[in-house]
Amino acid sequence: MITSPAFYGKRYAVLGLARSGLATVDALLASGAEVVAWDDREEARAQILPGTGRGTGEAGGGGSPHALRLAAIPLHHPADGSPPPAGEDLLSVANPLEIDLAGFDAIVVTPGLPLNKHPIAALAKAANVPVIGDIELFAQARPSLPPHKVVGITGTNGKSTTTALIHHIIQTAGVPTTLGGNIGLPILGQQPLPEGGIYVLELSSYQIDLTYSLDCDVGVLLNITPDHLDRYDGFEGYAASKARLFLELMSREHIAVIATEDEETRRIANVFRHIREIDHDTLIEVSSASITDQSLWPALQGPHNAQNAVAAIATACALGIPEEAIQEGLKTYPGLPHRMERVRERDGVLFVNDSKATNPSSSSYALASYRAIHWILGGLPKGDRLDECAPMFGHVRAAYTIGEAGAMFARLLAEAGKPVMESGTLAQAVRDAAAAARLGEVVLLSPACASFDQFRDYEARGDAFRAAVEALA
Repeated sequence: MITSPAFYGKRYAVLGLARSGLATVDALLASGAEVVAWDDREEARAQILPGTGRGTGEAGGGGSPHALRLAAIPLHHPADGSPPPAGEDLLSVANPLEIDLAGFDAIVVTPGLPLNKHPIAALAKAANVPVIGDIELFAQARPSLPPHKVVGITGTNGKSTTTALIHHIIQTAGVPTTLGGNIGLPILGQQPLPEGGIYVLELSSYQIDLTYSLDCDVGVLLNITPDHLDRYDGFEGYAASKARLFLELMSREHIAVIATEDEETRRIANVFRHIREIDHDTLIEVSSASITDQSLWPALQGPHNAQNAVAAIATACALGIPEEAIQEGLKTYPGLPHRMERVRERDGVLFVNDSKATNPSSSSYALASYRAIHWILGGLPKGDRLDECAPMFGHVRAAYTIGEAGAMFARLLAEAGKPVMESGTLAQAVRDAAAAARLGEVVLLSPACASFDQFRDYEARGDAFRAAVEALA
């Protein structure tokens, strides 16, 4: 795991004990910090204390794998002097909403916590305690890590693919690398890279909101379209969150790769250029129009992947990766689960899992990739329109709606003249689409919605699609 003497002797509250929260607790304790941890779920709290013989709290009973890991963590950072006094508890379980926050060095929250609505934001402000995320802790730990570089990738759509592709190209070149942030394992739970390594981080707007010192050596901005507007003061607030990574956090000598293909990314590029008063050496503007042939990249088909690829190529060049490694990486990139994932071909019909398309803009890219689609969509809506998808409606043979947005999307598609069936559940939609699809057509799950009305997350939704497809006779 990543530890740092910067955390030694400090006091943190960790709110949210999913994967990144547990990794944060581990890393802080291993660094000799005092941690008060909390999650509203009792089963999550029970993972922390039982069987460790450490800390205090309401949890009790037998040990869990996580508890056993905690038991093995040293109580102090060996490079930082004497350990805490004997008997001092470094770990406790308590709700930060119910304790005095004075004297805490930071409150570390999960990125999914809505700070615009959650009371912890006001309590922290009143106590003059910063609210941060695990990415900010990683940023603070960087001076104690072997010399390295960090690539940060953000944007509304394509972040995961571009992050994984950049990581794959770096690996192909034989350079030590790891990926984290909004993809893969929590960054604090990973082993530090050796000297010369490159950390590749997918950064959501929520994660950018919770960091104040992450200075990327290369920052990548793909696109900005309306998303997560329930968390921001309109579209402008959402776009401003993305812009912070480039306009406020990056050092003057570091490089921005920006796909200037929408109004907001062009505006951010112009501001970046103005405040830097620079030539083009630290601003690389890219466009998917420069990609004319994707035939050698089997997992990078479609116009959306042209943007992902051109951003990855520019980033790799900025990092000094040789051209031959870049081309080999593009050819051998395997793709991501749940993003244009080819699940099965049955009787000449291809089934594609694009569960990660959680907004209409993202789904529009999938619709553009095939000519004859039976489209499964719906879930927890992020708006009441499908305008971004409308230019691709000509590719839709029929639609099958599910979840909370099902009736609304069925109405919109019927008004557009498309055959539509309100299937209700994903399993039923797969059966309905499979019965109607013909040779050469595609059954596409690209929901244009969040998953939380029927599934834990988009991964669980994609897994359910895969299972339903495999269950077909």
